[in-house]
Amino acid sequence: MKVLNITGLERAEEFLRLNGRIIDRRRFDLHFRGGSPAPVLAALRAYENADGGYGHALEPDLRGEASQPVPAQIALEILHQAGGDGDPAVARIGDHLASITAANGGVPFVLPSVRDTPHGPWWQTPDDPPGSINPTGALAGLLYRAGSRHSWLDPATDFCWSHLENVSAEPGPYDALSILIFLDNVPDRDRAEAVFTRLRDALAAHVTLDPHAEGIHHFPLDFAPAPHGFGHRLFTGDVLDAHLDALIDAQGEDGGWYVNFPSWTPITKHDWAGHLTVERARTLQAYGRLKA
Repeated sequence: MKVLNITGLERAEEFLRLNGRIIDRRRFDLHFRGGSPAPVLAALRAYENADGGYGHALEPDLRGEASQPVPAQIALEILHQAGGDGDPAVARIGDHLASITAANGGVPFVLPSVRDTPHGPWWQTPDDPPGSINPTGALAGLLYRAGSRHSWLDPATDFCWSHLENVSAEPGPYDALSILIFLDNVPDRDRAEAVFTRLRDALAAHVTLDPHAEGIHHFPLDFAPAPHGFGHRLFTGDVLDAHLDALIDAQGEDGGWYVNFPSWTPITKHDWAGHLTVERARTLQAYGRLKA
């Protein structure tokens, strides 16, 4: 069984010093150097807008200023990492989501305002976008995890259950990830278990089990970044061990980990690498693959 040794962690830290955003450097300090959560929360504030949402390239491929739904998901995750589940920003996110919810009860994948800003070419939307399970499921799940009882959650949860009861095809990988976050955190545990049992094979349909596959793929550790939750139950221990070994091997000579999809402008390569380097190190830590 491979482990990331102290030198590997130091190389990741130096990579972030050379290439990472402040928010990812602060997150590394928090998780691996005993840092305070306060600088993480302070760094996150720079991405927040007056409407309670988030923009400003918190999601590196959405480089505009205006709030978009997926950056709010990232913000909720960072707030949780920094012990900020009770931060007023959580309620502000709920208010923002209520203001952009579509008629079908869900939040759109991306808002039309994206057209007026620099963005990755895959961020496309119609003029009046409907709500989508991605990111509505993840946003609802993360708000539940934070202990929120915002009024937005009731219609959003109804939307998610309705979507899950009427799934007629294998969800794409990003939809599956959003569904898993919802199922992990929604209060109705019996219903979540029943839905997971019914959709288990479909949720894993687009996962690549070969740990050395090249190109654009989604791997087991993307769905199971920690040894708990429904995503972890999709894979055997042997599969996860093989991918953890491969993850350690995938650390670059410069100390970073890189995404396996193309960059449409140079800065996104480094923004994503900084974010991913922290997340990969957190996964190795969660599975006991960091040498103390």
